[in-house]
Amino acid sequence: MSIRKIIGLTASHVMVLILGFFIGIYMLPILIAPDAPSHDEVSVVSAEAKYHASFKIELTDSDSFHWGKGEVSVGEKQVSFVGELAPGPDYKLYLSPEFVETEADFERLKHSMIRVADVKTFDSFIVDLPSDVNVEDYNSVIIWCEQFGQFITAAQYR
Repeated sequence: MSIRKIIGLTASHVMVLILGFFIGIYMLPILIAPDAPSHDEVSVVSAEAKYHASFKIELTDSDSFHWGKGEVSVGEKQVSFVGELAPGPDYKLYLSPEFVETEADFERLKHSMIRVADVKTFDSFIVDLPSDVNVEDYNSVIIWCEQFGQFITAAQYR
């Protein structure tokens, strides 16, 4: 076998390995995601919520791999969402005292935010707020990918 053929085969195998790795990062959260709450469960939480807002795809740092769209509801004890989030690993829900739509603004204001919960489903969720969190101290909900430091989406609820 010639050197040229060995190099070509090695390069093609490395590229397939890298592609497989990135597909795995994208697919694993989808494959291991728990069942999302039912529409009825989300509706009950949403009806009890004090604030309602929308995640929109058009935010500055949202892109084809990092986005959210749908309705988010914020109550005194829970936050609920019905819509779609781009699948990904290690999503966290934050409450922020200021609306942000860029990674730079998120990083700048992260010290003033509170991380509320993990987000493990991508078409709806219900998360419980810690008992010491007052939603009146904040005005926005943010979904952030902690592992890769990526802004996903945000909504200003008041």
